Amino acid sequence: MVELGIQIPTTFDPFAEAEEFGRTGTKDYVHIRIQQRNGRKSLTTVEGLKQELSSDKILKSLKKEFCCNGNVVHDKELGKIIQLQGDQRKKVAHFLVNAGIVKKEQIKIHGF
Repeated sequence: MVELGIQIPTTFDPFAEAEEFGRTGTKDYVHIRIQQRNGRKSLTTVEGLKQELSSDKILKSLKKEFCCNGNVVHDKELGKIIQLQGDQRKKVAHFLVNAGIVKKEQIKIHGF
């Protein structure tokens, strides 16, 4: 057989440099997602809020502002996650920015 001199590249890990510094960059963002339940029903989840913020007070304000129900779920890996009934993604993002809780650049909206 003839050698072509082609070198096969090794696997590339785009997060290798971030792991050296101890973080992958996802902790800086607040993720707002939608989860489809059944039929037309959906849940809006907010995760990534700072631990020193009171999730219960934020939830109470969100429920009163949007006239919907919700709760706080405690997860071992992700911390406190706020769940709201319905598709409230844009409203929640607008509320968090106006309340001064996070900056607009720190919000990532996921779904559909």
